[in-house]
Amino acid sequence: MKKLTMLVLLVVVVLLVATEAIPFEEKDLATEESLWNLYERWCSHHTVTRDLDEKQKRFNTFKENVKFIHEFNQQKDAPYKLRLNQFGDMTNQEFRVVYGGSKVARRRSRRVERQEEEGGGNCSNVRGLPTSVDWRKKGAVTPIKKQGYSPRSCWAFSAVAAVEGINQIKTNQLISLSAQQLIDCDKKYNRGCKGGHVDHAFEYIKENGGLTTEENYPYKAKMERARSFLRMQKNSPAVTIDGYKDVPANDENALMAAVANQPVSAAIDASSCEFGFILRGVFKGPCGTNVNHYVTIVGYGATKDGTKYWIVKNSWGAQWGESGYVRMQRGVSDKRGLCGIAMMASYPIKTSPNPKETTGSSKDELSYADT
Repeated sequence: MKKLTMLVLLVVVVLLVATEAIPFEEKDLATEESLWNLYERWCSHHTVTRDLDEKQKRFNTFKENVKFIHEFNQQKDAPYKLRLNQFGDMTNQEFRVVYGGSKVARRRSRRVERQEEEGGGNCSNVRGLPTSVDWRKKGAVTPIKKQGYSPRSCWAFSAVAAVEGINQIKTNQLISLSAQQLIDCDKKYNRGCKGGHVDHAFEYIKENGGLTTEENYPYKAKMERARSFLRMQKNSPAVTIDGYKDVPANDENALMAAVANQPVSAAIDASSCEFGFILRGVFKGPCGTNVNHYVTIVGYGATKDGTKYWIVKNSWGAQWGESGYVRMQRGVSDKRGLCGIAMMASYPIKTSPNPKETTGSSKDELSYADT
């Protein structure tokens, strides 16, 4: 009954999100007046308020984006479709700065750089792994979150999603955790809305004794002073971890093995127009490997025609992609993976129960289950 209820809720969410798009037809692109009317509808739908001068400047960008989306979708052999979403009047340069500007590449660990110099990862064997995994169906993924107009905070959302996943797998409790706590309080290595690294986030969570819930410490889309209640709750956080592990760089098989066990944080290049406006289908590029955005891989699979893909949870809201997710091609010729997805992946380790747990689970009982 519980599974049926979750399925019904999922269907409702998908239907609601499907109505969030601003549809347009060929006639909407015919004249300046029809395009302006489309822009007015877009502004109203996304509750965007601009003065007249700014609106006129944005309108020119909007026109270019609409025409780009329309022309792309007219391609009969396109592997995916685009749609007009919340990024409709942003230039690609603005999009790169705000949503793809985490400067992840500058924060690579020496371990990753050394592996690249030595020629990549371990070329792990995938025999014995499931052919497909979807941690959403196993109840280990919270609803899609939205970082909003907050540049470079994706690292916090990615780390939180990975911790939420392993906690549910180990404790059978899905708890939405606070990305804002990381943004405000993880100042030893990370820089809040100015950029960060998920490995450092995992280190903070371990050293701090865990994370509190999103309900206790909600997201504000900006850096704030650490809340006073954290001092009171420091010894009783909602979820703890015992460390983290890096996936061997440039090895999609090793990444597949990790995702078979739990959701995994990964860095990608998310700066292309196509990625920003994607609606549905398996994303196959274009993109580079200058990784600049953190996401969470929550599964993998293949289409009926055999196209392999990763199931990627993003932090751009449910109006983006496939209800907030994107399927990215898996098993490409580049050892770094599509958009560099195999270059910098890591995941939290949890062997100890949370402080508030009353069950007498031992570390052995909390070890990975066979999948």
